[in-house]
Amino acid sequence: MNADAKKIVLRMIPYGIYVLTADDGAGNISAATVNWVTQSAFGPPLLVVAIKADSGAYKSVTASRKFVLNMLGKDQKALAFTFFKPGSVAEGKISGQPYHLAANGAPILTDAPGALECAVTDIVERGDHHIVVAEVTEAHLMKPPAGRADAAILEMKDLGDNVFYGG
Repeated sequence: MNADAKKIVLRMIPYGIYVLTADDGAGNISAATVNWVTQSAFGPPLLVVAIKADSGAYKSVTASRKFVLNMLGKDQKALAFTFFKPGSVAEGKISGQPYHLAANGAPILTDAPGALECAVTDIVERGDHHIVVAEVTEAHLMKPPAGRADAAILEMKDLGDNVFYGG
């Protein structure tokens, strides 16, 4: 396979930017920026998200079988970069960001425009990111978008010309 062509073509896939939050059930909260996310079914509403296999977020999700997918708005680039590294909890905030707990026990970032509570149904362990299939159990809309909902979210291309993922 032509490695250069593979990298370029895979980077042609558009990616939204989200923050996945979870509590492992023992009070250990984790948060990570994720971008390999898609809806895979309407009924029941299912999401598929790839989570780095050696991350704290993956450990929390596999332990609790629950998480929240926090949407990021176009103006939240700094927030995406904040969670490129493991989150830390102090003074009631995750990496300095206020949150409250969802009904499923995972954190919802207070400043996110929207969030989805999810319950894991399946995990496919392949590669350096494992695929998590989850049913959406609740939706939160904190800041309704002015126009199209899909145009309101932060995308990988919004993070700058030198930020890539995939390939």
